[in-house]
Amino acid sequence: MASTLKKIIIGLVALAILIAITLPTILHKAGMHPAYNGPTTTLPGKRALIITTSHAVLNNPGETTGDATGVMASEMTHPYYTFTDGGMKVDLASIQGGEIPVDPETLSRAIISPEDKRYLADATLQAKVKNSLKIDDVDFNQYDIIFLAGGWGAAYDLGQSKVLGEKISEAYFNTDKTPIIGSVCHGALGLIQAKDENGQLLIAGRKITGVTDKQIKELGITATPLHPETELRKAGAVFESSTAFVDMFATHVTVDDEKRFVTGQNQNSGLETAHKIMAIIAER
Repeated sequence: MASTLKKIIIGLVALAILIAITLPTILHKAGMHPAYNGPTTTLPGKRALIITTSHAVLNNPGETTGDATGVMASEMTHPYYTFTDGGMKVDLASIQGGEIPVDPETLSRAIISPEDKRYLADATLQAKVKNSLKIDDVDFNQYDIIFLAGGWGAAYDLGQSKVLGEKISEAYFNTDKTPIIGSVCHGALGLIQAKDENGQLLIAGRKITGVTDKQIKELGITATPLHPETELRKAGAVFESSTAFVDMFATHVTVDDEKRFVTGQNQNSGLETAHKIMAIIAER
């Protein structure tokens, strides 16, 4: 009896170790951070601005303590390296400026991406993350691409920023650069305060995607003050998305009819979103 029990325990331990070792591969095969195998584009001389959250704590509104959060690493690193590898100059900005909080869980062994690992060895990008520009001080009209990264932190400050809404509105009507405005996951919340010249919401009637309410419920993180699908629909956007047995493994990229907004559904969509933006600019 004791010998049988010992064998069972040893077997369970071995199984747990095997699962831990193979978990990254299992998640990748299920759809987490899919590789991009489409066409690539180079845009030497063009400029991109990536904007992130400054909020570092996952908590209920009004609370000051909670688990560490911030930008999801891949939602910053995937577009950053897509743009820089394509010959672009890339600046990083955040709502408050200074050090960008990077959600530590998104750099865990289970879900870390190759671009995240590249960031951890990249002194240049690390310096930009530590000393991000404050959006108030950035001239958005200097950029060909404006990209809003997500992560749970973005639920607390991107959609609430009047300054961000005003600057996106101004950039949209810049006839010199005619920038493409992109986002991934919770980054789409940064679009909800942008307005047209008549004071109407800029994304009303446009095809936009962001993280689904279904994914948020499945992950059990519902305390955040704004949820992208809900807020985009409130703003009048034509919300598009894909689904999976668990939406964390879904992916979708939406291009509006005018080809001015290119948005990715969730953390799996950043690479394709960035490449599609560059391809549209190259076709102009």
